[in-house]
Amino acid sequence: QVQLAESGGGLVQTGGSLRLSCAASGRIEEIDTMGWYRQAPGKQRELVASVTRGRDTRYLDSVKGRFTISRDNTKNTVFLQMSGLNAGDTGLYYCYAQNIFRVGADYWGQGTGVTVSS
Repeated sequence: QVQLAESGGGLVQTGGSLRLSCAASGRIEEIDTMGWYRQAPGKQRELVASVTRGRDTRYLDSVKGRFTISRDNTKNTVFLQMSGLNAGDTGLYYCYAQNIFRVGADYWGQGTGVTVSS
């Protein structure tokens, strides 16, 4: 099993910045890609950003140029630096880690809330 501990959500004004962190513990050898999904009220969960162990990254089009995902493999931690936040970024942000041993058995954090106010 892998446990994911998230931190860094909160309330911020439009244009502000937040940094999310997600630390993995347990059977680290089971995971490769880590990243963040988000879910806004009444909307489907969407992938915001992800990063592989090799630090290959991908981003949701709407956050490109504003969000940066990074990873510290020595600490099994992934970070999401968010800047230029707007109301469309409001939602619950979930850290996930891809289980490379079992398809469909990825690990998920509890979620951390991000609220962007005007």
